[in-house]
Amino acid sequence: MTRHRPALRALLVLGLLLAVVGTAGQAQAVGYRYWSFWDRDAAGTWVYATQGPSTARPSDGDVQGFRFSVSEDSKHSAKPRGPSGFAAICAKTPAREGAKRVALVLDFGTADDAPAGSAPPDPSPRTACARLDEDATTADALAAVAEPLRYDTNALLCAIAGYPRTGCGEAVSEDAGSGDAGSGDRPEASATPRRASEPGSGDGDGDGGPSVGLVAGIAAVAVLGAGALWQARRRRG
Repeated sequence: MTRHRPALRALLVLGLLLAVVGTAGQAQAVGYRYWSFWDRDAAGTWVYATQGPSTARPSDGDVQGFRFSVSEDSKHSAKPRGPSGFAAICAKTPAREGAKRVALVLDFGTADDAPAGSAPPDPSPRTACARLDEDATTADALAAVAEPLRYDTNALLCAIAGYPRTGCGEAVSEDAGSGDAGSGDRPEASATPRRASEPGSGDGDGDGGPSVGLVAGIAAVAVLGAGALWQARRRRG
């Protein structure tokens, strides 16, 4: 039994280090509190928008939605709720030559997603029909029906109809509960809120997998463990 103790100790150390690295990765996991932007496809399904509001140019009859929530990335982002048919939303806005109509669904989210000290202005989504020039953008549609809007210096959409009053795409620790912002900086990766002018990559944004740091840490621990086992075998030889 004595001759196997170095190998057993090496395996124990390896297991402990892997557990520590895994815990650290979980502690660093965060979501982001922001307005996500969606398109409603022909089948009536919400699809994460592939452009920012200021570059997207919807066509007459399109339905677009915004949802305020805390989410990790586009794969896990909450979709706008409630009915979203163009005919119902724009029923009272007649068509006009040289103009287009765009239906908007504005979902202010739930109390769990609200910043500390705030609450959604409406418990259920609002709908509005914007009649616009033919070359107008989604940002123009929002400005027509949902002011006041608020953007940050990087053109990230921060508030629709004045909600929320403060904050803009801040990190929220998963273990901190609603209303508690994390201390991490807002990253520039695709898992973060979409800037108003930023093209995206659609529903494939963010893989939801472990962070690069976590994978590198596990790899480093594995190398150390392999070295310890090699040394233990060398001593036995």
